[in-house]
Order: sequence, then C-alpha cells, then structure tokens
Amino acid sequence: MTAQERDEAKDTAVWNEALTKIVLLDGGLGQELHKRSRLPAHPLWSLQVMRKRPELVQSVHEDFIRAGARVLTLNTYTATAARLARSGDLGWFEPLQEQAYDLAAAARQTTGCPFGPVQLAGCLPPLVGSFRSDLVPSDDECFEQYRAIVETQPKVDCFLCETMSSVREGRIAAEVALSAGKPVLLGFTVRDDGSAALRSGEPVEDMVAAVRELPLRGLLLNCSTPEAIRRALPPLAGSGLPFGAYANGFESVDALEPGGTVDVLTAREDLGPEEYATFALEWLASGATLLGGCCEVGPSHIRHLHEELVERGYSVTGL
Repeated sequence: MTAQERDEAKDTAVWNEALTKIVLLDGGLGQELHKRSRLPAHPLWSLQVMRKRPELVQSVHEDFIRAGARVLTLNTYTATAARLARSGDLGWFEPLQEQAYDLAAAARQTTGCPFGPVQLAGCLPPLVGSFRSDLVPSDDECFEQYRAIVETQPKVDCFLCETMSSVREGRIAAEVALSAGKPVLLGFTVRDDGSAALRSGEPVEDMVAAVRELPLRGLLLNCSTPEAIRRALPPLAGSGLPFGAYANGFESVDALEPGGTVDVLTAREDLGPEEYATFALEWLASGATLLGGCCEVGPSHIRHLHEELVERGYSVTGL
C-alpha cells in the first residue's frame, strides 16, 4: 500500500467512525411540561410551569436522560426580553435563567447519567416569536439580547440556537453563542408547505450558504413536520458541517401567533415513538448525525429512537 493509499484509507476510516457516532438530543420539553402540569396554557409556556412547579422541570429532564438523551436544553425558550415584557416581568430574566440551569444540573446529578455524560445546552430562541421573521428586532437589538442570554449561562457545556425563522436572526444568535468559546448548534424551522424554505421564505440552500463558514458543531432543522424536514434536509448534507434534525408532532404551527398559547395547536395522532423513529432513521440514512425531538416528542420517543440506534450498532454520544 502506498503512502497515498494509507492516507486515503485512514481518512475513510475516520469518516466512517464519525458517521457511526450519533448525537442524541432530548425531546420537546415545553409540551411535556404543559401536559404534566395541567396548568392553563400561558404565553410563557414552559417558563410559567417552571415558576409554578419547578420540580416538574427536573423530572422531565430526568426522564429524557433515562431515555438516552445526551444533550439537554435548558427550559428558557420563552425567557427573552420581548416575551417577558409582553407576558411577564423583565425582572424574572436572570433568576429564571439561573433556575433553569440548576434544575437541569440537578437532573443530571440525580440520574447519574446511565448512558454516559450528559451535556447542558443554553437555549438561544427566537427573541419575539417562533415563526414570524417579520418581527425580528434590529441587528443591534438582537446582538444585545443574545449577549444577555449567553452571559447568564456561564456554566453550560454548549449552546443551541433553535427554531430560527430567518437567516439574519439565526446567524446573529450563532455568532454571539460562538463568542463564548463553546460548541454551538444552529437550528432553523422550515415551512410545512413543501417549499423547502425557511419560515421567512428564504430557500434552505441560501441559509446553508450564509452560515456554512461559521465554526458550528452542527446545523439543524427543527420545529417543523417530519415530512417538511425530509424535503428540506438534503442541502444540509452539502454544507460541510455535521447536520441533523428534530421535528415537532403538531399538525401545523401556523395558528400560533406571538403572545398566543399552545392550546390553539393540534397534536398529531400518527406520530408515536415507532413512527417518529422511522423518520429519524431516514434522516440518519442521508448522513445526519444529530437527532432529537421537538414539541410533542416526549421521553418515550427518545427512548425508542435510542434503542433503535443502539440495535443498529451506532454509538450514541454528546457533542
């Protein structure tokens, strides 16, 4: 074997090993908390549950760890200045960010992480509304508000910028998160109409071109139907970045407006653990190495997906 052939064989072995390591995220924390709490739906969603019944947050985190998740996202999706000013109190911002970390850390300690080390991800969500790119604040406001979130989470292991509806907001969130010197995942939500475009209307190909040079640990599609993700995922395979997806289990999210509540949405009845795993394994077959679940994807879904991955010989890891 020549030196060139040895190098090529080594590169192939490294590539194959990378493809057998799957990062397994948790599932939809917010909807699981909403169901378990039985509290009235609130614009602050799972944040309101944490204020009323914090023990449930730790319990759900524990269930995701026991299901096999290796990355947990903090329960701070609605803890942004705009959302708190609209539906709560700006004074809650830092205390709730700190409480969310403490509850996730307690879950990690209590469970003992039976499947291996579990990482805690700080959450950088859309600042105003999940699916309304027209309401994204100015660049300066975005930078300021995302910096505030990052600064309140010095102990997290990584950051997840998720459910971004436009390239502009997603890129700013990622740049701020990267400034902390920790691994960063960046996730975008796509339209459910088959157009393979972000909620803003920007083609997925344009999004990939706009962020591919960032030193991300992974590029994701999330909070969209599994069918929409199936159509929109191929361009991510050409990004040169690790990629993946985590879908929601709603029929549609179009009815949810900023300041609205999740009780206007309808959960699908055809997306149990086995059905969800079928979609996730399709993404994996296309080269995805980051998998998880969004709204309506609970611990039972993650457990079944974890079992399927292990049965097929994959090594489930964190970042």
